[in-house]
Amino acid sequence: MLRDASVLIIDDEEIMRDILQTLLEREGSTVSLAASGEAGLELARSRSFDVAVVDVMMPGIGGIETLDELNKLDPDLPVILITAYASVENAIAAMKRGAFDYITKPFKNDKFLVVVRNAVERRRLVAENRTLRETLRAQSNQFSEIIGRSGTMRKVFDLIAQAAPSRTTILIEGESGTGKELVARALHANSSRSDQPCITVNSGSLPPDLLESNLFGHVKGAFTGAVAPKKGLFELADCGTIFFDEIGSVPLETQAKLLRVIQEREFMRLGGVDTIKVDVRIIAATNIDLKSMVEDGRFREDLYYRLHVIKVELPPLRDRPDDVRLLVHHFLDKYGPENDKEGLELTPDALDLMEEYDWPGNVRELENAIERAVVLATGTRIGPELIPDAVRTSRAFQIPEFVMPAEGISLKEVVAAFETQLIERTLVAAGGVQKRAAEMLNIKPTTLNEMIKRHDIRPRRRRGAARRGPDDSASSSADPSVPDDAAGGPLD
Repeated sequence: MLRDASVLIIDDEEIMRDILQTLLEREGSTVSLAASGEAGLELARSRSFDVAVVDVMMPGIGGIETLDELNKLDPDLPVILITAYASVENAIAAMKRGAFDYITKPFKNDKFLVVVRNAVERRRLVAENRTLRETLRAQSNQFSEIIGRSGTMRKVFDLIAQAAPSRTTILIEGESGTGKELVARALHANSSRSDQPCITVNSGSLPPDLLESNLFGHVKGAFTGAVAPKKGLFELADCGTIFFDEIGSVPLETQAKLLRVIQEREFMRLGGVDTIKVDVRIIAATNIDLKSMVEDGRFREDLYYRLHVIKVELPPLRDRPDDVRLLVHHFLDKYGPENDKEGLELTPDALDLMEEYDWPGNVRELENAIERAVVLATGTRIGPELIPDAVRTSRAFQIPEFVMPAEGISLKEVVAAFETQLIERTLVAAGGVQKRAAEMLNIKPTTLNEMIKRHDIRPRRRRGAARRGPDDSASSSADPSVPDDAAGGPLD
């Protein structure tokens, strides 16, 4: 996370600047140094930084005044304050003035790096959120709530733009939850019929007689209970659009009447003899293979080809993982204000879980997951603990494919190896902090410590990194310029 990060250090003590510069450059960061608040502000005016580390007590412009000016120059820049004079009042005051965090001397080197890493992560999340929201705004003008920027979704958008102005019949194919009705409404909204009705027919929710009555209407006395004539949905949708959701569930006898409307643009009410002319565009959707239904005799072939003039295929969410983040931000923006919660965002761990999940329920399942997280959130950051269990456990229990050897395997050894690998990776993700790793694994720190000892897990060091002392600080570093826990540097 710190590799390629740009860090501005403002401190009047040369030795402290050298300490922090050495720590950060070892992590791959680019560091700019300033010996005063005035010099630091000049650097901030000339270029952009991912994070600023500012000493509180400095001659001239002090740390708090520097913080205020940095906030004016770049409101999204996270600023970390460092001081030797800590108090609850000072910390609260600094956070209210917009500081990202507050570190007191002496401090652990690892703790300092964790705070800087969190600040850089926040900076990048804010930038990404802004980019995603700009993309969302651009799409919302033309395609309502259809969200996507992947190659497959761009093809869908292009097809909608080309097909919408025509009056031709369109068939939308896609799994449940992919947004077929949204595509239908986008086709209507971008057509010359946009000022006329767009009526949805839930084809599979009604018995044949009631479905036909709803579609074509009926005359008085057509059946028991028909005490007055009634207009059907085709008449109500005249000059507009009618959308058949799950067209495959329409009974065969009704399919014949539907075919006549498409071909002749006319129909008769149930029990009537008069022909009624209509100008209705038909859009149909299905989550099953109509071609196979035709082969099985469950769907009319002539109706299939009438509907299949232009086909829009909606990909499942698992085939467009690049769109997950965009959808997440869209639903955060949708459900945050509804629940009086602004500025919500997912942590990187939570976003990773969302992107790795297959989403068998597609966009609808993701939307439900985000709505749930928003309702349960107590702060502005939504972590993995608020993600549904099905999403959180999918990564942990995904077993890679393997070929069972003829001699078999030792279950005990395989489980031990898996535990070892899982703990090692979690420790890396937690920056080596056992308490945080235990939280990520949902176990007690003491339990994790016992497992580390049982599996003889040793801290991983980067190639070429110096050997650490027992306190995990940089005191035993081959580089004498980095003192133990930065405690050897001058205090403010």
